Amino acid sequence: MPALAGWENFYVIVGSSAGALIGLQFVVMTLIAEMPGMRDVERAGSAFATPTIVHFGTVLLLSALVSAPWHQTVVPAVIWGILGVIGVVYSILVARRVRTQTAYQPVFEDWLFHFFLPIVAYATLAISAYEARATKALFAVAAAALLLLFVGIHNAWDAVTYHVLVKRQSGAERG
Repeated sequence: MPALAGWENFYVIVGSSAGALIGLQFVVMTLIAEMPGMRDVERAGSAFATPTIVHFGTVLLLSALVSAPWHQTVVPAVIWGILGVIGVVYSILVARRVRTQTAYQPVFEDWLFHFFLPIVAYATLAISAYEARATKALFAVAAAALLLLFVGIHNAWDAVTYHVLVKRQSGAERG
């Protein structure tokens, strides 16, 4: 389909990046899991770690969706619109989880990368579905995918640095 023809390379790069980062995130979470325990780790994980995998998975799904050989943009637009609405609801759920967990006191940067930016990305997907025939809608989907990819990279790095530099150091000081 002509509207999607120029996007193959973009989604190959973005999709394979998301796939690789999902694998890396599992390795990181396995290493972090072997560190000494912290309180309320299950709720903190569902507030901070799980959304990172969801964002990477969403980028991977979007890349596959837009790269598929569709005959028209209506079907993929409906799917990415539904994905956007689900993502907005999920982002609200994440914000609730961030507020109720007690393992870590979130700061502005946490709210920005765990709630505000993801909700912007998912809302962009939902809204762009209405303009699926326009070229700007495809740029909006691409922007949302990149935003989710960068949010996931930031959140994964933030989790690693927090656990390695803060938690490990505080454990060493106690021991």
